[in-house]
Amino acid sequence: MTRVGIGYDVHAFAEGRRLILGGVEIPHVRGLAGHSDADVLCHAIADAILGAMGLPDIGHYFPPSDASIEGISSLKILEKCAALAVEQQRRLINVDATLIAEAPKVLKFAPQMKENLARALGITPADIGIKATTNEGMGFIGRGEGIAAMAVASVTEVATRDF
Repeated sequence: MTRVGIGYDVHAFAEGRRLILGGVEIPHVRGLAGHSDADVLCHAIADAILGAMGLPDIGHYFPPSDASIEGISSLKILEKCAALAVEQQRRLINVDATLIAEAPKVLKFAPQMKENLARALGITPADIGIKATTNEGMGFIGRGEGIAAMAVASVTEVATRDF
């Protein structure tokens, strides 16, 4: 059986932080606010994977109240999602994600993002789609206040044999 989950995340821009998307540091005047590295792309993907397995969201596994994980790389969050899939006897099939931001332009970084995400998730870069769009100047994204990401992930049951 194949299952599909969706994820959405948003973070406001913040002064004095690095901008990390898909595990890649993107040159920009501001980063994103958050308890972890605030990698909005990884967070949306994590929630999509967890949702596909019927599990709680990343806040359950990585609560912002946990000081021991402050500043954690969001690639570690994805590694935890991959480990949970193994525990659930499921295999990640693919991920498709969209970044929504007026700036910066990020698609030139997509190949490295896909490499990082694939390594964390135990799939191939070809199993990951990354797209980017703007909000056409509308809303908080259009005003340059933050970045959002949406993702879809599919998982399948791992075939097991009883001998």
